Amino acid sequence: MYYLYQLFCVPLNRIRILGDIGYVTEGKFSMKDMANIVQKSRMVGEVPPVYPNGWFGLTESFQLKKSETKNIQVLGLQLALFRDEYGEAHAVDAYCPHLGANFAAGGRVVGDCIECPFHGWQFRGSDGKCTKIPYSENIPEMAKVKSYITKEMNGWIYIWHHAEEGTEPYWMPPEIEEIQSGQWAYGGRSEHYVNAHIEEVPENGADVQHLYNVHTPFMTAGIDLRHMWSTVWSFASHVWSAKWEAQKAPNEHIGVLNLTHKLRMFGKTITPINLDVQANQIGPAIVYLELNSIFGRGIFTHSITPVEPLVQKVVHNVYLDWKVPTIIAKCLMAAEAIQKVVHNVYIDRRLPTILSKFFMVSEAIQVERDIMIWNNKRYLNKPMFVKSAEDSLLSKHRRWYSQFYSEHSPRLKFQKDTLEW
Repeated sequence: MYYLYQLFCVPLNRIRILGDIGYVTEGKFSMKDMANIVQKSRMVGEVPPVYPNGWFGLTESFQLKKSETKNIQVLGLQLALFRDEYGEAHAVDAYCPHLGANFAAGGRVVGDCIECPFHGWQFRGSDGKCTKIPYSENIPEMAKVKSYITKEMNGWIYIWHHAEEGTEPYWMPPEIEEIQSGQWAYGGRSEHYVNAHIEEVPENGADVQHLYNVHTPFMTAGIDLRHMWSTVWSFASHVWSAKWEAQKAPNEHIGVLNLTHKLRMFGKTITPINLDVQANQIGPAIVYLELNSIFGRGIFTHSITPVEPLVQKVVHNVYLDWKVPTIIAKCLMAAEAIQKVVHNVYIDRRLPTILSKFFMVSEAIQVERDIMIWNNKRYLNKPMFVKSAEDSLLSKHRRWYSQFYSEHSPRLKFQKDTLEW
C-alpha cells in the first residue's frame, strides 16, 4: 500500500544537474568529466547580453516556509530570500553592509526584517532600511541594504530585474486562476541545469523544424540523440505541428506557440494521447504551457533562471484537472483511508498523480533531448538562414526577444591567459 501510495499520490520531483545528462562520454571520461571539458573548451560564440530584463523565478513558493531564509544566486547577484513572520516574501542583497556577513548563512527572521547573524543588525525586507542596531540608538540614514521587487503568484516567487537602474515593472506575468484558487492539483516538478545562453532555451518555441529531428522518436527511445533513432522503437513516433507568433501591443512581451501532438503506433494514431497545447512565452524567462487532452486540462509552468552567465536553471511544474473514472477514485480513496493521510471529496481530481507523472516524465525526456543540443552547441549571432517559413520564424523570434535587452544589459567578458608579464 505504501508503494501504491507513492506511485499514485506523491508528486514527482525529477532533478538533473550539470554532468548528469547531455554530454557525449569518451574513453574513461565520465559524464561529469565531459561537462567540465566542454564548458572550458567549447566555442561560445558572440552571445547577446547574458541577463535580459524582465521577471525571473527565484524559487517555488512551497520551497520557502515562513521565517525561512535562502541564499539565491541569480542574474549575477547574491540574494537573501526570506519569508517574514507575516508570510510575505522578500529579496535583499545577501551581504550585510556593516561587515559583509551573509544574511542567508545563519540570519534570523524577526517580524518583517532579516537579522544579520554577525552583529544583530536588522533590515526591513520591503525597502532594505536598517531598523535596529543592538548596541546603538543612532541608525545612520545610509544604513540599508538593496531590496528587490518581488511578486508571488502561480506557485512561484518572481523577481523583477532591469539593467537600467530604477526601472519599475511595465508588464506583469498573468495570474493563473486555476492555480491561485487550487482548482488544478499540483502534480510534480522537474529541475534541469543547462550550459547555454538563456535565449537559446525559449528560442526552441519558434524552432518548428527541430520538433521532427529531436522529438519524433518515441519517448522510450531515451534522451541520447545518437541512439534514439534505433529501429527497436521505430514502431512508434510522435507527430508534431506548430506555429509561433509574437503578440501585438500591449502584449508585445508575449509570444504564443500553438502546438498539436499525436502519437502513432504501427501506423495508427493513439487518440487518447493527442494533445492541443498553447505555450505562452511571458517575457524572457517564463512560459505557461496550457494543454488539453481526453483526460482533462492542465498547465506546465516553465521558469528559466540564469544562475551563471551561461548556466540556466530550468524548472517545470505541472498542474492538472483530470477526469478520473469513479472506480479509480474509489480505490484511491480506500488507499488514502488506510494510510490515514488525507480524506476529502476531491479524490477524483487531486490524488491520482500517476497521470501527472506520465506527463511530467514525458515532458522531461523531451527537454533532456534538447539539453544535449544546448550543452554542446555554439551560439551563432549571424546564423546561415535559408529562405523558408521555418527559418523565418527563428528570425522573428530573435527580433522579438531583443526587446528584453537594453543599453546597460551585462555582456559576457572573456579573459585570455598568456605567459606575458
